[in-house]
Amino acid sequence: MNECWETEIGGLLTELADVQSALLETLHEKRRILATSDHQALTAMAAREQQLLERLQACQEQRQQLLSRAEAEGLPADSMRSLSNQLPAESRGRVQASIREAADRSRLLQHQSLTNWVLVQRTLLHLSQMIEIIATGGRPRPTYGKGSERAPSGALVDRAA
Repeated sequence: MNECWETEIGGLLTELADVQSALLETLHEKRRILATSDHQALTAMAAREQQLLERLQACQEQRQQLLSRAEAEGLPADSMRSLSNQLPAESRGRVQASIREAADRSRLLQHQSLTNWVLVQRTLLHLSQMIEIIATGGRPRPTYGKGSERAPSGALVDRAA
């Protein structure tokens, strides 16, 4: 393998690290926005997220091109890690350290995404419970039809209940 491979793999890993760092920042900011219920800021964040998505897709395409070229040259092409094993010893360590760091950031991104997802799910659950309270007047109907039948009314909306 020549120096060109190290440069191209290094360039990909540098761009990936930059995108991952920006994604971590964005997820942190989004969690803050979700916690404060700032709907305008959340809407404004969509464009930023789209740009990061496009950059991440470009990294994926570049990775696929590198692996396809490696396969055409008879080099290992199942992963960047196996391809980096073919680099000269002095550059292999640097590249593989970058690959490990990218994998660690990827796990952190997964955890941060899950945290935001849980926050959104809890918010949705809270809102659905609030809607149920409004719709039933705060008194749920009996599960099996036993007990007094009540006409549905919105006790918070009108005084009929």
